[in-house]
Amino acid sequence: QVQLVESGGGLVQAGGSLRLSCAASGRTFSSYAMGWFRQAPGKEREFVAAINWSGGSTDYAHSVKGRFTISRDNAKNTVYLQMNSLKPEDTAVYYCAAGFYGSSVSEYDYWGQGTQVTVSS
Repeated sequence: QVQLVESGGGLVQAGGSLRLSCAASGRTFSSYAMGWFRQAPGKEREFVAAINWSGGSTDYAHSVKGRFTISRDNAKNTVYLQMNSLKPEDTAVYYCAAGFYGSSVSEYDYWGQGTQVTVSS
């Protein structure tokens, strides 16, 4: 069982940056791949980024590649999402998830409660 708590969301102007954190409970954090997903109002939850258990492999959605960076610190049971050059279309609730390495919602077993990111134009 893994419990996930996101933080770091907020309101930022277009072009700005935010760093999301996701703190995990449990001693098995390092055995899970971690992902970030987002969901805008009226839209389906979509993949943003993923990182494997060691941090040696990462994957990004095309829409965020080159702007967002996912990383993890297994000693701190935490995964991060550094978001730069934010755009209004990045506005959404951002969720972290633990499970198998991939870009599909179905590959992840555990989810956080989400943190709101709002980018103003």
